[in-house]
Amino acid sequence: MLSSLSRPRALAVCALPVAALFAVVGLAPLPYAIAQPGSTADVLGKDKGREVITITGAPVRDTEGRLLMTTIVATGPSTDVDLGDVTDAWFRTDRAVLPHDSVYPSGKSDAEIEKHNLGQMKESQDAATLAALGYLKMDPEKVKVTLHLADIGGPSAGLLFSLGIVDKLSGDGDGGDLTGGRTVAGTGTIEADGEVGAVGGVSLKTQAAARDGATIFLVPKDECSDAEAELPKGLRLVPVTALSDAVTSLRALAQGQEAKVPTC
Repeated sequence: MLSSLSRPRALAVCALPVAALFAVVGLAPLPYAIAQPGSTADVLGKDKGREVITITGAPVRDTEGRLLMTTIVATGPSTDVDLGDVTDAWFRTDRAVLPHDSVYPSGKSDAEIEKHNLGQMKESQDAATLAALGYLKMDPEKVKVTLHLADIGGPSAGLLFSLGIVDKLSGDGDGGDLTGGRTVAGTGTIEADGEVGAVGGVSLKTQAAARDGATIFLVPKDECSDAEAELPKGLRLVPVTALSDAVTSLRALAQGQEAKVPTC
């Protein structure tokens, strides 16, 4: 059949299935999620009119400065992502292409995923409270901490919750603020013993932090290279492996001892 066609026509006919294939691939959903910098929240402040951290059973100090927990926003678990979306995100510094299953548990409905994320946040808040009170050698039976942060799930705010509790109860240990009056941001999970764990989307979170005025960003040490990838100008990375590291570094910064503070 093709032998009776001229060469240009034959090439055109052969190209049609290939073009159709590319069209199908371009429109077909792919197993990825597209993420971008999300909102931040000051754990020393209020969220929807309520204090994020409320403490009873111990004196609470007034604080200056801000401690920003950072987030990323990803396409929803049921959102179709096609080749065009992936290509566009690939060439943008404020977007990241992530395997869908690294963002959302597979085989779960949207409602199940939301419930899972909120459960992780509750576990993170409990661990953050125990870590902070343990660091300060305070009895969790006598000092009660309530954490409130609406509409945000997952465990990555744990470190910032712990630091907020420490700042409200002890500050820098010498009567000043743990933040030194600065806007400090960061991310990291936390265990009840104070160990800080890695999270995802660090390079996007640094962009959210810089956008909202932070000059210091606390990052799990193992994720330094990721944080450096798209580091905004004027944002200093401080690596941490434990709550005690973070407190020590912030106290040194607050006291003007910047040479004692590690960097990525």
